[in-house]
Amino acid sequence: MTVLASAVEPRGGLSLTTRDRVDVEAAVREVYEAHYARLAGWTARLVGDPDLAHDLATEAFLRLLREFGTVDEPRPWLYTVTANLVRDHWRKRGREQVAYQRHEAGAPRDADTDAATTLTVREAVLRLPDRLRVVVLLHYFADLPVATVARQLDKAEGTVKRDLFDARQRLAQLLGESR
Repeated sequence: MTVLASAVEPRGGLSLTTRDRVDVEAAVREVYEAHYARLAGWTARLVGDPDLAHDLATEAFLRLLREFGTVDEPRPWLYTVTANLVRDHWRKRGREQVAYQRHEAGAPRDADTDAATTLTVREAVLRLPDRLRVVVLLHYFADLPVATVARQLDKAEGTVKRDLFDARQRLAQLLGESR
């Protein structure tokens, strides 16, 4: 990590002393050992690809190393950064899928197929608008409390609760459940 530590700068742009770099590296290493495996597993469930998940989780830790002096709570910060990386990945895949559909003749869907049998929860969450999807990912999939999600997304707790309510309603509709 010594090479990476040179990219770390505290607020104000002053360079770190060797001792400060070692302290930052040690702190990030401690956070890494405590949270990397779970973060990578969470990400793998979201993207469906363990290799990509490890890449995204590693990217989040590299960003933590650069921003460590400004981060108050590393665990929620990491999940938020990773959720944003996953969202970027989904957007890119969505654009790719549209491009492929333009060039391929898609087979029509069977009208008699029940949406609940063909749609997974993961796919339903992917269909949510971004503002709802990120809240669902952080609260339900990363197991962060509403207050922490609100702080990370710079929203009021009531707004986060309303977003969660709206997301549950949309998911119920998407999965064909009646309330």
